[in-house]
Amino acid sequence: MIAIQCGTIMTMDTIGNLQGGTILIEGEFIQAVGQDVILPADCQVVDARGLYITPGFIDAHTHLGLEEEIYQVEGDDVNETSEPLTPQLHAVDGVNFQDLAFGDALRGGVTRAMCLPGSANIIGGQGVLLKNLAHRLSDMIYKEPWGLKAALGENPKRVYGRQKKSPITRMANASLLREALYTATRLSEKKEIDPRESFRYQSLLKVIKKEMPLRLHAHRADDILTALRIKDEFDIDMIIEHGTEAPFIAKELVQRQVAVCLGPLLNTRAKVEMKEISFTTAGRLAELGVEFCLITDHPVVPVEHLRVCAALAVRAGLDPEIAMQAITIKPAGMLKVDHELGSITPGKRADLAAFGGHPLDFQARLQWAMVDGLLWRNGHA
Repeated sequence: MIAIQCGTIMTMDTIGNLQGGTILIEGEFIQAVGQDVILPADCQVVDARGLYITPGFIDAHTHLGLEEEIYQVEGDDVNETSEPLTPQLHAVDGVNFQDLAFGDALRGGVTRAMCLPGSANIIGGQGVLLKNLAHRLSDMIYKEPWGLKAALGENPKRVYGRQKKSPITRMANASLLREALYTATRLSEKKEIDPRESFRYQSLLKVIKKEMPLRLHAHRADDILTALRIKDEFDIDMIIEHGTEAPFIAKELVQRQVAVCLGPLLNTRAKVEMKEISFTTAGRLAELGVEFCLITDHPVVPVEHLRVCAALAVRAGLDPEIAMQAITIKPAGMLKVDHELGSITPGKRADLAAFGGHPLDFQARLQWAMVDGLLWRNGHA
């Protein structure tokens, strides 16, 4: 067993922060949290005096290991641009688990990351939720598949317009997505399905049955509204990815209980649909009652800067507690893993990060991280 003692524990649970508390860990799980925890005789003690201990951060939208920074063609496996509908693809099959970015993630306190296909396609494929440290590379897969990536807006138009094939307009974007969902709906009503159709549409059938959400890339308000119309038509679960103009239609999102993976915010106005990008957006969504978490979209923003994004959102008006929730318990809830992750709570997985100052202080350095009870320090487990 491991006991982490004497730090400031930011539990992200109802008990709030504990000064000089103890976290008792056995194997992969947290056994106890408090200020009067009795330690077993053979317990390994980690002195956290002067440190802030947080739950491991969760980045709910990255391309970690799928779009590698130091490679061009060799490490770029994020978009299969041969056709606009590829629901049968799995992001996990393109992930390089030795990507340098996994170490970068840990240096930023990010212990879990959702890896998604890119947004070139109307339907790009299925995501995988990864843990960023494990004894074996194969054990880095935490939940797979998790969600089906789809996209509206400029990216599919640009990619396939260059190829002189559909989609070239926003109308075609929506039509192709509807057609795929309609086909899946009809297939779900059949007693027997052709094996080729079953393989291609398996993920869409899960979306239709609400066994996984549609993770829909949309920046502009009009694209988000199109997404919400399609959600209503097919009665599916949906998460909006990016949501740059989400505050403009906040009531629509709240009414449908649709959450937003907000970001990347630490970025330029890289294209016309991102003209409203601002760190004030997080605070506006919070005030308007929209559920959201913060994301980096790595490698658009390096994954280790997730907490920097949270800190800059605080500088722009977001409440610090909500900012911390937006990189811990909120993404855990949106990814439906809050029973295991997102807070320092007995029974949950031992994912932790220790900083030499408040984690929203730019100057605070990570001292160590822990994933499923495995301690990582200075690049070594």
